[in-house]
Amino acid sequence: MKISEIKDKIKIILDDNKAKNIISIDLKKKSYIADYMIIASGTSSRHLQSLSEHLVSELKKIGINNCRIEGRESTDWKLVDAIDIIIHLFHPKKREFYDLEKMWSEPTPKEKALI
Repeated sequence: MKISEIKDKIKIILDDNKAKNIISIDLKKKSYIADYMIIASGTSSRHLQSLSEHLVSELKKIGINNCRIEGRESTDWKLVDAIDIIIHLFHPKKREFYDLEKMWSEPTPKEKALI
């Protein structure tokens, strides 16, 4: 499965599980850490935990077995590392505070990328 198809599948999984304001950012020309970043909001700490666990479970079904969840103890942020795609799941207030969309919106040449 192509990385763009996996990205689309992740967005569908998040949408089907009631994640809010789902966006994806193409990182290919901005950083070496991943090809895409997906950012979404959950409605509560329980919802964020459920989204992250369900996402890892569904990704395993399509053969992506090395996913990890970071922020298990956090009540307002989870990160799912799906190798070539990083998924940030935020409580809306925390998402607004960190504003990753703005941080990653400007193009950065690969030769200047620090990450």
